[in-house]
Amino acid sequence: MGNRWIFDGHIAGIGTASGLRAVVGVWQESPFGSFADVMVQQPSGHRLLLAPTREVAAFIAATYSFDSVQLVDVNAVFADHRLTVDAGPLQLSAGVGRRTLLGTALRAVPRPLAVHPAWLQAISPLAGLLSPGARTSGSAGSGRLEYYGVSDLHHISSAVVRWNGAHAGELAPINPAVTFGFSSVPARPGLARVRTTVLDAAGDKSPSRRPAE
Repeated sequence: MGNRWIFDGHIAGIGTASGLRAVVGVWQESPFGSFADVMVQQPSGHRLLLAPTREVAAFIAATYSFDSVQLVDVNAVFADHRLTVDAGPLQLSAGVGRRTLLGTALRAVPRPLAVHPAWLQAISPLAGLLSPGARTSGSAGSGRLEYYGVSDLHHISSAVVRWNGAHAGELAPINPAVTFGFSSVPARPGLARVRTTVLDAAGDKSPSRRPAE
């Protein structure tokens, strides 16, 4: 049996009128401790990973697809219905609004079931119907399998996004969809409570990629 990595936290998807799109991961628990990362897709389609350490960057870049990677301090705080991010060229302040109808439905599923890989594999086709482009299970990079267990979802109601000091435009749908991996985030900006499980069927024993307990 291969290694297993579990990441527990939140994922935010943000779109802007300029076409800049960002996916922010704020992980309270992971094999690498507590950290945050940002995946950015520029209007040109260029995909950039902003990661806090070489270890984190190596793991994420082996699981998803990027055109470039930058090591920067990634400071992200989600508190009092606001998400703030300062990560190298990206500064973000977003207001987190009401729970979505889908979020209400997700909360009705017991969390141990909602994050279990077998359940997520079974419901993946339904997830794509409810949120076009989104999937809950699929093949990732380096021969890995990945499962997204979402247990809550809130709208992002407002956002101020700066890229290299310039305003990136008003909050907008995440369109076109981001292309970092097998699944996109919902088109409407939102923040999800999520557990991501990554399985490595090849059984990678690298000490920099320890499985979660």
